[in-house]
Amino acid sequence: MTSTGRSAAAAACVLLSSAAQAGDTDLRDLAAQAVSADPAQAGPARARLRAAGPRGLEALFDAHRAALAEPTRDEAHQRLHAAVDAVAAQRHAAASRLYWYTDLEQAKARARETGRPILSLRLLGRLDEELSCANSRFFRTVLYANRQVSAALRERFVLHWSSERPAPRVTVDFGDGRRLEGTLTGNSIHYVLDAEGRPVDALPGLYGPRAFLQALAPAEAAVAGMASLAGPQREAALRRYHAGRLAELNRRWGLDTARAALAGAPSLVALANAAPPETPGPRAAAADRLAMAKSIGERPILRSVLGRSAVATVAVDPLWSSLAPLYLEILDDGGLRRLREDGVDPATQTATVVAFHNSIAEDTVRNEYLLHFRLHRWLAEGTREPLGLEALNTRVYAELFLTPRTDPWLGLVAPNVYTGLRVPTAAAN
Repeated sequence: MTSTGRSAAAAACVLLSSAAQAGDTDLRDLAAQAVSADPAQAGPARARLRAAGPRGLEALFDAHRAALAEPTRDEAHQRLHAAVDAVAAQRHAAASRLYWYTDLEQAKARARETGRPILSLRLLGRLDEELSCANSRFFRTVLYANRQVSAALRERFVLHWSSERPAPRVTVDFGDGRRLEGTLTGNSIHYVLDAEGRPVDALPGLYGPRAFLQALAPAEAAVAGMASLAGPQREAALRRYHAGRLAELNRRWGLDTARAALAGAPSLVALANAAPPETPGPRAAAADRLAMAKSIGERPILRSVLGRSAVATVAVDPLWSSLAPLYLEILDDGGLRRLREDGVDPATQTATVVAFHNSIAEDTVRNEYLLHFRLHRWLAEGTREPLGLEALNTRVYAELFLTPRTDPWLGLVAPNVYTGLRVPTAAAN
């Protein structure tokens, strides 16, 4: 470890040790101050609760449980939700009760203390902002607000997130006071790390809640199984784990394609080896097709940016759409509540909710059988030196998500198309 890394780790340990000494009475007092109308009182109280870690967030929930259950949206209620989000480092954290570290060294210290694996989210934008990338927004509705997922993450993992880069935003000004703002491109991934921050597995993109927990379980067990291993023994165990997951995916693929009556379906190896389909214009159009739930909302704006011919009106793949019904899940009360808070009423906007459920199922099957399969294969093959988190993440965004760091414009600029506007340069970014 470098001197900088040792310093950061030491600072993290000091912070956690200091926070652990905070008494319950102190936390209750801070929870009351954190919702004060006086920013000079609320700000420091929120910061101290945040420094106390998950205990600080739980103290805030314990002190305001009744108020958080109410649907009112008055000024006091808004301050309460802002306090919860600030302490949790997650937007809409009242629905999830999840505490997220934003410093990996602190997360590693907590993982060593608790013996839990780290679940590290990499996203575009920030998880505590409204306009993070679309998939991370869906995580807050589909996964983190789900009661079973929330309980599992809170009780069995140390949570951490970091930003890959800012999420691109597009604003349409209608000229009459109306403005439409949204995000474009980008994808998110959950990495399962051991207490040293080394990747063991990763779940790319959006999954339904049940499928998400099913995919996390073997990775969680693998972290525990490798805890006492080091060097070549650990590397061999990691390769065996991913080889086993590849075999399991191939087995399930045969069962699922048979259940869906997909005679003559290609093998997973053939799908993984296939080159991405040729797409006219910017690469963002190809990246758009990788995430169904996200792309449905972004496609109208993406067409206006890239041109209608570059972006398919409907991205239908008979293979994935035929398998999607096998993975259909219905949002639980937590997810439905989040929809209502975002202005979608399941009682009156049935078509919207049904389409959202269907797109989640299609994302689940595509991500597990295509993207996760490729990722397992990378890690099963291994190298002389196993991929660290940053090296693996660089490859994920370049080869799985088609948004490499080398492209500052995330595939939104067509290099050979004249638009009548000055050509952007990376220096202007």
